[in-house]
Amino acid sequence: MSVLRMEKNERPQSGGGMDRVVEKRGLPTKVKIGLGALGLLLLLALFYEFAPSANSQTVPVSRLTVSTVTQGRFDDFLPLRARVEPSVTVFLDAVEGGRVERVLVEDGTVVQQGQLLAVLSNPELQLNVLARQTEVTQQINNMRSQELALNQNRLANERARIEADLATETARRQYEMQRPLAARGFVAGRTFADSRDTYEANRRRSEVVRTQQASDERLQSSQLSYLRSSSASLNQSLAIARASLDSLNLRAPVAGQLTSFDIQVSQSLQRGERLGQIDSNGRNKLRAQVDEFYLGRVAVNQVATAEIGGRTYQLRVSKIYPQVRNGAFEIDLQFAGGEPADLQRGQTVQARLTLGAPAQARLIPAGAFYNDTGGAWLFVVAPDGRSAVRRQVRLGRRNNDVIEVLDGLSPGERVITSPYTGFAERDRLSLSGQ
Repeated sequence: MSVLRMEKNERPQSGGGMDRVVEKRGLPTKVKIGLGALGLLLLLALFYEFAPSANSQTVPVSRLTVSTVTQGRFDDFLPLRARVEPSVTVFLDAVEGGRVERVLVEDGTVVQQGQLLAVLSNPELQLNVLARQTEVTQQINNMRSQELALNQNRLANERARIEADLATETARRQYEMQRPLAARGFVAGRTFADSRDTYEANRRRSEVVRTQQASDERLQSSQLSYLRSSSASLNQSLAIARASLDSLNLRAPVAGQLTSFDIQVSQSLQRGERLGQIDSNGRNKLRAQVDEFYLGRVAVNQVATAEIGGRTYQLRVSKIYPQVRNGAFEIDLQFAGGEPADLQRGQTVQARLTLGAPAQARLIPAGAFYNDTGGAWLFVVAPDGRSAVRRQVRLGRRNNDVIEVLDGLSPGERVITSPYTGFAERDRLSLSGQ
């Protein structure tokens, strides 16, 4: 065993002399603050990007229709769904009520103008017409009697005038003959004075008769004119009474096909009751409903086409009914040339109404979004397809397939053309499931 000896003045060495102080190295405080601020900004940016805003909504892409804005040809036409109707329809009404005695034609028969269709009976009307006819006849006879009396009075005045003129002329001749004789003393003065007075009296009486005749003539002429006018009115009244009686015989007012005519023998009809109608035979038209949006763009004589039986037929707008009902108005289309021989009334026909010439334009597919926005705005999809924002646009003409873009969109951009139900009030959409 060995023993370590130590000197008297020598102290023992401790382990502390072998340790070294290691200096810690770290990021400066300013750098740490900068990195913290940068991280916070990054978190805020990510939150703004992915967190929904107050006027934003997340919508699955699967429930949307996304279409691309293109540049192409716009055909300005309007598709129509029209029904076949007769060109001319005349309704058949009962002018007078009565009981049906005979029916001479059947529904669907082609009739000629004036052809007898049915016979009615109305005893009360017949008695009233006979009584009216008797009354009118009596009044006419009374007026004719008055007219005869006026003519007789006129003849009496004429005879009185002639007699007065004759007496005046006789007295004048007597006076003229006695005047030179009285001057020579061959005629007594009293006799000459009587002749002169007689002539003067007859002359004055003749003037009075003429004056009275002229006055009576004026009154008689006025009265005769009134009587003749009254007689004409009574004759017209009698003709109307006879016509009302003849109206119990139902006749066709025009030629054509009789439809909706289903009256039966012994049936009682009221005055003015609708009995059926007569449609123009072999002449038809198309009637179609048009959206009120096109009211200012549809005009008479515009051209349309219809595909019927594999053939194309030309039509033109013949009439526009401007009354708008349930958001649509009606138009009539006439065939410009011949019409199909097998065309059935009530048949539905697809037609195209030309509104303008084809032109190049920016286009988007027609979609239900138009009903929600009225064409004033739509949602435009971002290039990455992850969102869509509302954008104001200006749309123009449209047809059944596409809508013309006037301003607000460029070719290649994508838009949502499906309905905006549920998010029409939003400004921004987040698209999920991309």
